[in-house]
Amino acid sequence: MSEELPLEVEEFLTWLRVERGRSTNTLSAYHGDLRRYLSWLRGRGRSLADVDEGDVTDYVGHLRDKGLAPATVKRMVVSVRALHRFRVAEGTGDADPSADVAVPRVPRGVPKALTEDEVDQLIKAVVGDDAPSLRDRAILEVLYGTGLRISELVGLSLADVDLVEAVLRAYGKGGKERVVPIGRCAHDALRAWLGPGGRPVLEPERWARRGDAEALFLNTRGGRMSRQGAWGVVRKYGSRTGLEGRLTPHVLRHSCATHMLDHGADIRSVQELLGHASISTTQLYTLVSTERLWAVYRAAHPRAMVPGQPS
Repeated sequence: MSEELPLEVEEFLTWLRVERGRSTNTLSAYHGDLRRYLSWLRGRGRSLADVDEGDVTDYVGHLRDKGLAPATVKRMVVSVRALHRFRVAEGTGDADPSADVAVPRVPRGVPKALTEDEVDQLIKAVVGDDAPSLRDRAILEVLYGTGLRISELVGLSLADVDLVEAVLRAYGKGGKERVVPIGRCAHDALRAWLGPGGRPVLEPERWARRGDAEALFLNTRGGRMSRQGAWGVVRKYGSRTGLEGRLTPHVLRHSCATHMLDHGADIRSVQELLGHASISTTQLYTLVSTERLWAVYRAAHPRAMVPGQPS
């Protein structure tokens, strides 16, 4: 049985939830990160009250030595720094021992988008007009057509979708709401899923949990589809089309953004569509589109090569 977190850490997590509006997934990550940090401190005979800068620096080194991914190390260090800042703000700590400890840098990766042909093959891999197939086709079309995060997709309720106006209401990180247009293919797939042979077939005689009756996507037991369930749908059809190892829900989000930019979309519009807080996140897709443009140009134009530029 795991040890309970100290009261001041529980208060910090409550503050994140109530005051900062952090999502359940984010709170779960903070909880795990801080439990790990406190366990490490106990192993050194230290407590939060007597942590100094050297302890925090050593902890960062410890995480790196464990071979964790740079992004994971950065997230854990951010959790630790946030806790120590909170202690100072609340008067339970005299100084922040993490203030001068640098947050590890994460190498900037370039999103690996699918080609448009691969997206087409993926969605065509859903065959049949039974209820689960109609649901799966709608899930793939909505993920690619709107660029929703997987958590946003499974969080959709019936009232969030307006097929007359062809828009949906998504709730992103921190509970931020945005309106997203529904394209023709996603619209057709949703209309089929919500028709007589789709969602109504999976509706149970009695709803097991509050909120399931309002869920847009249901599992075969008649409950709201979980994040893991939606992941399973993506994985299933990725395997059918030879995309296993490459395809995730986030890759479909990457592909939505990249293909829009490829076809001339304004970067600010893509930022708004995806719910990115910072334009720098969206600019990653500009890099992808530029690289793809150069690849086509080099292959097609007889005078494309620039001296000193790799082929």
